[in-house]
Amino acid sequence: MANLLQLKRRIRAAGNISKTTRAMQMIAVSKLKKAQDATLSGRPYVEKLSAITQNVSSKLGEKFNHPYMQKNESKNTLVLVISPDKGLCGSLVTNLIREIVSFNSQNKDSIYITIGKKIEAFAGSLNKELVASFKFGTTLPSFDMVLPIVKIIDEYFLNSKVGSAKIISTSFLSVFSQKPEIINVLPIEFPKDTVSNSFTLFEPQPSKLLPPLLSHFLEMKIYQTLLESFASEQGARMVAMQNATDNALEIVQDLQLEYNKGRQEKITNEILDIGGASFTYSYE
Repeated sequence: MANLLQLKRRIRAAGNISKTTRAMQMIAVSKLKKAQDATLSGRPYVEKLSAITQNVSSKLGEKFNHPYMQKNESKNTLVLVISPDKGLCGSLVTNLIREIVSFNSQNKDSIYITIGKKIEAFAGSLNKELVASFKFGTTLPSFDMVLPIVKIIDEYFLNSKVGSAKIISTSFLSVFSQKPEIINVLPIEFPKDTVSNSFTLFEPQPSKLLPPLLSHFLEMKIYQTLLESFASEQGARMVAMQNATDNALEIVQDLQLEYNKGRQEKITNEILDIGGASFTYSYE
């Protein structure tokens, strides 16, 4: 009897877990659609902005040197790491940590900025300077998140405290596929072989147009990585919770089968006891 009661409790617990994971899966699905639309629609804008900035930069040539495009002598690297605030999103955080470990082994002089609680503790355990830490949030990132981050990057890069700035985040490939990547932020470098040689008339002059373009390009590049990370988080959590729900329901089925067998065995034993008692009474 005690064994059947234990099975009953396990069936109830597994059923409650399946309900919880199903609810979390549906929440991730509702957030994923909006995040996916924002991420995919932002990519063409960033690509076009990059092409325009590259075109303006090519017209000025090497005579015009913007601080964002200049290298300094510092060997330090400012690294912005973006992760979720919450877990239960499969191997997303683990893959991100593995990418950080690989990067840190090759770049000893690194300074970190973290976005997301899931990576803050790990970044602190690297024995590196942690400049700032921000919450990622549970809703679609707003553009306001970018401004304090850019301010810190400007302070360190323009004052030659670091020689480069990079982002380690998760790229959204599809709902079922997310990949950690390292993105170069500063100094801004454009491939020379893709520069357009067509005649373009600029208003105002390219020398006045380029500085705000570079600033906006830096802001949009960071904002796009935030969107990519949020979409990756929701996609990974949806798949993880779907697998967890399926596993919990499978456990419920196995336990229910075991419970039915035990209950049937108990009933059979009781019938045998009754039958044996009746036979003994008739014989006497």
